[in-house]
Amino acid sequence: MNSYLPWAVLCGSGLGLGLWIVILRLPAWRPMSFADRVASHIRVGVRSSRMLEDSWQKDSGKSAVWQLARPLLEQLKRLTTVHSPTSATVKRRLRAAGLQLSLVDYRSQELLCAFVGVVSGAALMIALSLRQPLSFVFALIVVIGCGLLGYFLRGWWLGEQVRKRARRILTQFPTVAEVLALTVGAGESTTGAIERISRICHGEIGDELTQTLNDIHAGTSMVVALSNMSDRIQIGAMTRFVDAITVATERGTPLGQVLRDQAQDVRDASKRELMEIAGKREISMLVPIVFGVLPLTIVFAIFPGLALLEMSY
Repeated sequence: MNSYLPWAVLCGSGLGLGLWIVILRLPAWRPMSFADRVASHIRVGVRSSRMLEDSWQKDSGKSAVWQLARPLLEQLKRLTTVHSPTSATVKRRLRAAGLQLSLVDYRSQELLCAFVGVVSGAALMIALSLRQPLSFVFALIVVIGCGLLGYFLRGWWLGEQVRKRARRILTQFPTVAEVLALTVGAGESTTGAIERISRICHGEIGDELTQTLNDIHAGTSMVVALSNMSDRIQIGAMTRFVDAITVATERGTPLGQVLRDQAQDVRDASKRELMEIAGKREISMLVPIVFGVLPLTIVFAIFPGLALLEMSY
């Protein structure tokens, strides 16, 4: 009888959760938003049924399981979006990674990763329970831990995407700044130089310059468009680059020399980063030397002497 207790607890928990969700979504328990309260007073025309809206027509060709699960998924998306304390930070990181994802889509991916982790942990526990009996508490902790691991792995991968993109931009930026300084020094305007570079430059920084040029053509001032580009990229070198262009434009300073100085600043920063990485690699290389090579050398130096001492006696 004890072998059926975990499954009974799991089924009972699922039934209780489902009944609780159904009760919360009843019209009597559902809180009315401010928009719903004032909608009947400001809406013009005859209200049509919600079943005739495009959202219902769009989902009519999908399976019944999807239509039944869609309200629950939308509620989970809304809860993770509203109650997340780092929504603004996630939006900035998504822009810095160059991903065309909304916050709701990213939260959906986090929930999907967590679900995959829970399923993987449950499959692992089932496979282990077939060999030997396991404690239900231990299995539950492992399953929840796998779900949390999948949830946090999505955030880790987003951070890796941000760092890789920043590294690619910093690699291309000195050359782009030199070409921009050369173009401006030849008599081209700043907007014309950006347009020329956006045509010949490929990669992450080329896409950002193209988007900046589109903003300028849409009516945004050059300074604001460049500031938006630095906010999207979120790299210190690009922020200093935009600030230097802004100050040079306002004060009438020669822009070519400013751009060359910025390019040299980025190269110096890259050199300092390489020196820091080399210093960290030196420290990490000491670990196998101190704990591996050095004890082995001492062993080879001491044991022959001990063997000779034993032979002399």
